[in-house]
Amino acid sequence: MMARLRRVWPALALAGLLTACAAPQRIGGQGSAFERQGRFAVNLQPAGAAPYAAQGGFSWRDDDRVLRLDLVSPLGSVLARIRVEPGLSVLERADGSRESAPTPDDLLALVWGHPMPVSGLRHWMRGEPAPGLVVDARRDGRDRLTSLRQDGWDVRLSDYDDQGPGRVRLSRLDDQGQWRLQLIVDRS
Repeated sequence: MMARLRRVWPALALAGLLTACAAPQRIGGQGSAFERQGRFAVNLQPAGAAPYAAQGGFSWRDDDRVLRLDLVSPLGSVLARIRVEPGLSVLERADGSRESAPTPDDLLALVWGHPMPVSGLRHWMRGEPAPGLVVDARRDGRDRLTSLRQDGWDVRLSDYDDQGPGRVRLSRLDDQGQWRLQLIVDRS
């Protein structure tokens, strides 16, 4: 057992080092914008299908008109780029293939094959409820949003800094399956 551990340990250490080095790059752009970089983990258990899990890094830039989200693998290669602007949402995969739809919700339904409301994430990343939707919300002593139920999602927000939550945890259980997503902002 110890001999096997000695052989595996260097590979685990190297993988950990590479993961730590694969920080997502900031998305450039003109003017002021809400920007976050960090790590993501997603766990999906679609009804009647095999579970799926992925993790990596993300870079988020939202100037209130155009949102861009880059997802990178733990080794730093771009997995996908998402661009959301009024009337158009585009997913570009690493292989260059593209999908587009009028809204982020429509885009995810097209890609995954079933409806999945995600447009609220744009607000939740800032520590706000999405406008116009029924909300069951809780706030801390500093009036920061700590949890809410909105559009079928249970959202937990914590580790705030001056821009918003540093940790965003989403979970959803519906007839299509169970969905969990966690975003952790890098503090630099």
